[in-house]
Amino acid sequence: MAAPDQPFRTLAGMRDLLHPETAHRRRLTARFAELAELAGYQEVQPPLVEDLGVFLRVGETTDVVTKEMYDFEDKDGTRVALRPELTAGVARAFVQHHPQTPWKVWYAGANFRHERPQKGRYRSFDQVGVEALGVDDPDLDAEVVTLASMSLAAFGLRRVRLLVNSIGDHDDRARYVEAVRSYLDDRRDDLSEPARATAERNPLRVLDTKRPQDLAVVADAPLLADHRSPASEEHFGRVLAGLDALGVSYELAPRLVRGLDYYRRTTFEFVAEALDAAQNAVGGGGRYDGLVEDLGGPPTDGIGFALGVDRILLALSAEGAPDEVAPSVQVFVVDLTDGAIARDLTHELRAAGIGADRRFGGGSLKSQMKAADRSGARWAVLVGSDEVAAGVVTVRDLRSDAPQSAVPRDGLVAEIRARGTTT
Repeated sequence: MAAPDQPFRTLAGMRDLLHPETAHRRRLTARFAELAELAGYQEVQPPLVEDLGVFLRVGETTDVVTKEMYDFEDKDGTRVALRPELTAGVARAFVQHHPQTPWKVWYAGANFRHERPQKGRYRSFDQVGVEALGVDDPDLDAEVVTLASMSLAAFGLRRVRLLVNSIGDHDDRARYVEAVRSYLDDRRDDLSEPARATAERNPLRVLDTKRPQDLAVVADAPLLADHRSPASEEHFGRVLAGLDALGVSYELAPRLVRGLDYYRRTTFEFVAEALDAAQNAVGGGGRYDGLVEDLGGPPTDGIGFALGVDRILLALSAEGAPDEVAPSVQVFVVDLTDGAIARDLTHELRAAGIGADRRFGGGSLKSQMKAADRSGARWAVLVGSDEVAAGVVTVRDLRSDAPQSAVPRDGLVAEIRARGTTT
């Protein structure tokens, strides 16, 4: 096959992730896993590709299903899709594997939506989140919201607001949808053309609008609170009491709705004040008491959230969070002989849990010291013919003017540990 006229590049909305961003993402995921497992959540990894029907349950009137899903026919004729979100896949796994309830799980991974690329929004995007299935208890709602809030704080975000609402039960939501639909029909001439189209498919999505023309219409729309049943009000009151008791700050957001069809009762969203209003949501979630049943399982209560890794990192940068990542290499071996000693010493240091690297292909002292400095290592270990003859290595501190010293070769690991590897 002939080479292309131009080098290949990533597709629109896709991007390569390089260091140090990969390190930030790995650290964020590790911290999230730690917090989730402290609360009794265990990891689950649904597949990237599912039967298309799994995601149709997300809502056939939503943009995710009607416009954004990467769906195609598999080689065996099955209609499949790249996952646009993780909740539906987790619910499908619950139906398939029949785990004991409550089933509390956490996840991290990529999702795919063919939407318009923009700052902080890509067609491939990573999320971390949790789902808790099999419990109808407002205290669990409070636990889930609190875990999301604690996670964002642990990541280092400071300027975050938590918005909370309740959509009510299935009948409450149905009444509210019709009330909003009727209201928007009356105000149709005041809406933008995109909002009119959205109103026909899913009236609640219009309430999420950021278009100035539509905001004035939405401001006078019916409120959910006027359509919630007494049981929904009692449930929501217990959730708020739990958040108060746990010291979680929140704002009541009477117009907050989640666009996916499976949400019921508690809904919440986190917004980062350091980002533009149109793209400031860094995560959210809610209760979805009908989703498992829609996927062929028994009636099962559930609640969860997902946090957007891309948006979180963007918000951290906007808040001025430091971008430095601690180097993984603590020791750089400078071998002025034939390189065999560098080979052996780096292996010995790594086996002892000490990050170590070298310059392949040899080179002068100057070129190898430049490589040592670029590596970010704290210590350079120099090996020349004199050191070999004496059975020692020379250890030099690359971050201070302290004098270098000779160390017995077989005592290098102990010496580095004694000195510490902090950069």
